[in-house]
Amino acid sequence: MLIPIGLIIAFVLIAIFARRGMRSCRWRMDRTRDRDGLQFFRCAACGAEALVPAGKTPQDCRDPRKTGKGRDAP
Repeated sequence: MLIPIGLIIAFVLIAIFARRGMRSCRWRMDRTRDRDGLQFFRCAACGAEALVPAGKTPQDCRDPRKTGKGRDAP
């Protein structure tokens, strides 16, 4: 009885805290394209590209198919 309750609680917590915008993104850093203290990342799943401050990673999906913008969308 305890296991099903634990599984239900775990599922609810994952559903609450999971970020929908990042589920399919797999960001890869490309140090050859860094510039002016910004790090370049490219998503292996959708091809989106992002420049973010050094030491940070992209926090949202920038897939041009989802945002309706071009590849260089912020």
